[in-house]
Amino acid sequence: MVRNIVAALALAASGALAQQPFKEMDTPYVPTPQVVVERMLNMAAVRRGDMLIDLGSGDGRLVITAAKEYGAHGFGVDIDPRLVSKSNRAAEQAGVADRVKFLKQDLFDTDFHDADVLTLYLLPDVNMALRPKILSELRPGARVVSHDYGMRDWQPDAEAKVPAPDKSVGLRKESMVYLWIVPARVEGDWDVDAGGRRILISLAQKFQKLSGSVHAAGGDVALGEPRLRGADLRLVLRAGIYGPEPVELLGRASGDTIEGRIVGGGKQIGTFKARRRA
Repeated sequence: MVRNIVAALALAASGALAQQPFKEMDTPYVPTPQVVVERMLNMAAVRRGDMLIDLGSGDGRLVITAAKEYGAHGFGVDIDPRLVSKSNRAAEQAGVADRVKFLKQDLFDTDFHDADVLTLYLLPDVNMALRPKILSELRPGARVVSHDYGMRDWQPDAEAKVPAPDKSVGLRKESMVYLWIVPARVEGDWDVDAGGRRILISLAQKFQKLSGSVHAAGGDVALGEPRLRGADLRLVLRAGIYGPEPVELLGRASGDTIEGRIVGGGKQIGTFKARRRA
């Protein structure tokens, strides 16, 4: 919400963000219009009990709205101590100070591990500098929502254009909202026990996008429509791999295992378990 940020210094030619130092850069405070706040929380499907962290929390309106209207709890971080104090006073006035707090803190020193939802209103280079931390610390299925700025080649799972007549910057009174679902890491070779039938599936992964093949008699066969949403995985085995008809493997990944259902003809016909090879 506020773009008081920790920004990357000039990048080396290799673009290796992880090797670059950071320093604080103070940019103007830009509040997120309330209509955009509501859309961000709706797109993230914020619900009672969710832990929400807002990076660049500004006047605190996003975290306070999440607590007051959606039953969430959490905190916001900002580098401007005046905005942090203002936000904590606003939380008290809204009656949610027992569930939310605001901290003067560097974005990169913030621990994301417990977040169900992470919200951002930061500049593009800062989003990119944060991306490795987001992917390594947030658990699969956590939701990330950004106002106006994306993550380059990490394509959003959903996006929306929101009319924002109260927006204080730019000539066009509208905002973009982007949603990502943090994907499980499922790349690799998997030994699959599908109802007593053993097959080997290889998966390649770029964020939530998958491709893959099944190692079967006569050669490798491409998987049909592999999909990943958080930890939930859908693979289609073409006719002749599992049986005379195509079947779906609908499973949930947890570390080096995937377990789930085998579905054929619209009904469950068995279960499967997969283990990733070392």
